[in-house]
Amino acid sequence: MGVSLQLAGDGDVAAIAALMNGAFRGTAAQQGWNVETFIKGTRTTEELLREEMAGGAQYLVAKADGTGALRGCVSLQALDPVRWYLGALTVDPALQSAGFGSELLRSAEEYAMARGARWMEITVVNVREALMAWYERRGYVRTGEVRPFPYGDDRYGVPTRDDLEFVVMEKELGG
Repeated sequence: MGVSLQLAGDGDVAAIAALMNGAFRGTAAQQGWNVETFIKGTRTTEELLREEMAGGAQYLVAKADGTGALRGCVSLQALDPVRWYLGALTVDPALQSAGFGSELLRSAEEYAMARGARWMEITVVNVREALMAWYERRGYVRTGEVRPFPYGDDRYGVPTRDDLEFVVMEKELGG
């Protein structure tokens, strides 16, 4: 099952925001295994996505053949020529636990490698042990570095706990 990715355009922004909000903060009917229950509110907005894209983030989308419905998305950004950051890996909850996320991740890594990436970096909220384990099964390792959670910046939702931080993970690509 290969995942074909294309660079998102302005016309994709609303669908990306809807997919991310449904997958990470959706109602009970929409929730997959990857829901962020420790943050209330929306995960993103069209305005925030446009800001990220203007700042250098490349959103890639995977669409269903025939219908063009958004099945998944991912954000990539070159930190330097050989180290890239991967974020916002999002899968339609109906496709979660079916291998689509692994294929989406692999396709995003291949996209970055074709543009010179040799290392991929991600950050995961420290309370997401199942998600960190998922990335570890795909070759990512915890670096030992943690970064502060942006308390007070409620653009991505309001945290319901005071012990959140980001765990930095990385993977050597093509190695």
